[in-house]
Amino acid sequence: MRQGKKTCGFALYEVLIGLAIFVVGVFALGRSVEHCLNANGLSEDEDRVRQLLANRMAEIQASPVNPDASHEDKIDTGYGVVRLLEKATSEQLEEPDNTIVSGITRVTLTAQWKRAGVPQSRQLVFYVYRAG
Repeated sequence: MRQGKKTCGFALYEVLIGLAIFVVGVFALGRSVEHCLNANGLSEDEDRVRQLLANRMAEIQASPVNPDASHEDKIDTGYGVVRLLEKATSEQLEEPDNTIVSGITRVTLTAQWKRAGVPQSRQLVFYVYRAG
Protein backbone atom coordinates (compact mmCIF):
# COMPACT_ATOMS: atom_id res chain seq x y z
CA MET A 1 0.00 0.00 0.00
CA ARG A 2 1.37 3.33 -1.02
CA GLN A 3 0.83 6.29 1.18
CA GLY A 4 1.39 9.99 0.54
CA LYS A 5 0.25 9.94 -3.05
CA LYS A 6 -3.22 11.41 -3.79
CA THR A 7 -5.02 11.10 -7.07
CA CYS A 8 -6.32 14.36 -8.50
CA GLY A 9 -9.21 14.54 -10.85
CA PHE A 10 -12.71 15.78 -11.37
CA ALA A 11 -15.72 13.69 -10.71
CA LEU A 12 -18.36 13.54 -13.38
CA TYR A 13 -20.82 15.59 -11.37
CA GLU A 14 -18.32 18.46 -11.06
CA VAL A 15 -17.91 18.58 -14.81
CA LEU A 16 -21.70 18.56 -15.33
CA ILE A 17 -22.17 21.42 -12.84
CA GLY A 18 -19.51 23.47 -14.62
CA LEU A 19 -21.11 22.76 -17.98
CA ALA A 20 -24.56 23.76 -16.67
CA ILE A 21 -23.18 27.08 -15.39
CA PHE A 22 -21.55 27.70 -18.78
CA VAL A 23 -24.81 26.97 -20.65
CA VAL A 24 -26.79 29.34 -18.41
CA GLY A 25 -24.20 32.05 -19.08
CA VAL A 26 -24.41 31.53 -22.85
CA PHE A 27 -28.20 31.74 -22.79
CA ALA A 28 -28.07 34.94 -20.72
CA LEU A 29 -25.57 36.43 -23.16
CA GLY A 30 -27.80 35.48 -26.11
CA ARG A 31 -30.81 37.18 -24.51
CA SER A 32 -28.74 40.30 -23.85
CA VAL A 33 -27.67 40.48 -27.49
CA GLU A 34 -31.30 40.03 -28.59
CA HIS A 35 -32.44 42.89 -26.35
CA CYS A 36 -29.66 45.13 -27.68
CA LEU A 37 -30.69 44.43 -31.28
CA ASN A 38 -34.35 45.19 -30.49
CA ALA A 39 -33.41 48.44 -28.75
CA ASN A 40 -31.26 49.44 -31.71
CA GLY A 41 -34.14 48.78 -34.12
CA LEU A 42 -36.54 50.84 -31.99
CA SER A 43 -34.04 53.68 -31.87
CA GLU A 44 -33.68 53.66 -35.67
CA ASP A 45 -37.48 53.74 -36.07
CA GLU A 46 -37.74 56.66 -33.65
CA ASP A 47 -35.01 58.55 -35.53
CA ARG A 48 -36.75 58.06 -38.89
CA VAL A 49 -40.11 59.20 -37.52
CA ARG A 50 -38.56 62.16 -35.70
CA GLN A 51 -36.93 63.25 -38.97
CA LEU A 52 -40.26 62.91 -40.84
CA LEU A 53 -42.01 65.07 -38.24
CA ALA A 54 -39.23 67.68 -38.27
CA ASN A 55 -39.27 67.87 -42.08
CA ARG A 56 -43.03 68.29 -42.21
CA MET A 57 -42.92 70.96 -39.49
CA ALA A 58 -40.28 72.88 -41.46
CA GLU A 59 -42.43 72.66 -44.63
CA ILE A 60 -45.47 74.05 -42.80
CA GLN A 61 -43.50 76.84 -41.15
CA ALA A 62 -41.87 77.86 -44.46
CA SER A 63 -45.13 77.86 -46.40
CA PRO A 64 -46.75 81.31 -46.87
CA VAL A 65 -50.29 79.89 -46.64
CA ASN A 66 -52.17 78.61 -43.62
CA PRO A 67 -51.91 74.87 -43.00
CA ASP A 68 -54.79 72.58 -43.99
CA ALA A 69 -57.38 71.91 -41.29
CA SER A 70 -56.87 68.18 -41.77
CA HIS A 71 -54.46 66.28 -43.96
CA GLU A 72 -53.08 62.74 -44.14
CA ASP A 73 -50.02 61.37 -45.94
CA LYS A 74 -48.72 57.83 -46.19
CA ILE A 75 -44.94 57.78 -46.46
CA ASP A 76 -43.05 54.64 -47.43
CA THR A 77 -39.76 54.81 -45.55
CA GLY A 78 -38.36 51.62 -47.05
CA TYR A 79 -38.86 49.99 -43.64
CA GLY A 80 -42.62 50.26 -43.61
CA VAL A 81 -45.40 52.78 -44.16
CA VAL A 82 -45.76 55.71 -41.77
CA ARG A 83 -49.09 57.55 -41.65
CA LEU A 84 -48.55 61.26 -41.08
CA LEU A 85 -51.71 62.98 -39.79
CA GLU A 86 -51.88 66.77 -39.73
CA LYS A 87 -54.55 68.78 -37.90
CA ALA A 88 -54.62 72.54 -37.64
CA THR A 89 -56.91 74.70 -35.51
CA SER A 90 -57.08 78.48 -35.21
CA GLU A 91 -56.20 79.87 -31.81
CA GLN A 92 -56.61 83.29 -30.28
CA LEU A 93 -54.13 84.05 -27.57
CA GLU A 94 -54.44 86.81 -25.03
CA GLU A 95 -51.47 88.95 -23.99
CA PRO A 96 -51.00 90.00 -20.34
CA ASP A 97 -52.42 93.46 -21.22
CA ASN A 98 -55.64 91.77 -22.55
CA THR A 99 -54.67 92.26 -26.22
CA ILE A 100 -56.03 89.48 -28.44
CA VAL A 101 -53.50 88.03 -30.87
CA SER A 102 -55.11 86.41 -33.91
CA GLY A 103 -53.58 84.62 -36.87
CA ILE A 104 -52.10 81.85 -34.75
CA THR A 105 -52.65 78.24 -35.80
CA ARG A 106 -52.00 75.26 -33.57
CA VAL A 107 -50.69 72.37 -35.66
CA THR A 108 -50.63 68.78 -34.42
CA LEU A 109 -48.59 66.26 -36.40
CA THR A 110 -49.05 62.60 -35.54
CA ALA A 111 -46.96 59.79 -37.01
CA GLN A 112 -48.37 56.26 -36.80
CA TRP A 113 -46.61 53.06 -37.81
CA LYS A 114 -46.28 49.41 -36.80
CA ARG A 115 -43.24 47.60 -35.47
CA ALA A 116 -43.55 43.83 -35.32
CA GLY A 117 -47.33 44.21 -35.60
CA VAL A 118 -47.55 46.56 -32.61
CA PRO A 119 -48.96 50.05 -33.34
CA GLN A 120 -46.59 52.92 -32.52
CA SER A 121 -47.17 56.67 -32.64
CA ARG A 122 -45.40 59.95 -31.95
CA GLN A 123 -46.86 63.43 -31.86
CA LEU A 124 -45.51 66.94 -32.37
CA VAL A 125 -47.46 70.11 -31.53
CA PHE A 126 -46.36 73.60 -32.58
CA TYR A 127 -47.76 77.02 -33.43
CA VAL A 128 -47.63 78.96 -36.70
CA TYR A 129 -48.27 82.69 -37.00
CA ARG A 130 -49.61 84.20 -40.20
CA ALA A 131 -50.30 87.94 -40.13
CA GLY A 132 -53.39 89.29 -41.75
